[in-house]
Amino acid sequence: MTETQLNSKALVEKREREKAKKPKFRHQESWRYERLKENWRKPRGIDNKMRKKVKGWPSSPGAGYGGPKNSKGLHPSGHVEVRVFNVDDLDKVKPDLEVIKIAHTVGDRKRIEIINKAKEMGIRVLNPREFKELKESTTEKKEIKK
Repeated sequence: MTETQLNSKALVEKREREKAKKPKFRHQESWRYERLKENWRKPRGIDNKMRKKVKGWPSSPGAGYGGPKNSKGLHPSGHVEVRVFNVDDLDKVKPDLEVIKIAHTVGDRKRIEIINKAKEMGIRVLNPREFKELKESTTEKKEIKK
């Protein structure tokens, strides 16, 4: 492993250690009502105790709770995520520092091309899909009609 990979792994580990010390921010009174999910929602009521930061109520997210700047945007593997739209975008990727995510708008045919070229170049793909081989549907249809 290169020095930058070791450094980025250490940054990710530091981010996880710091995250463990911070509170889990929850939707107000989600612990009280089953109909409320725990997903964070900003308290907005005029008399809301969490918004007012009343003692005894859970804390809300704020500026002091952020993680280390250097580790922002890093994948848990320690690599930087790069979004790819076509095969030409792979030329700009550095395999030892970056991993790719194929954009959701990319179709199956182009996705197969991107995955194959990424394998050749030794680039890790974060969201490969399982799919059947693409058939030449147009030639098959013509043969059936004849």
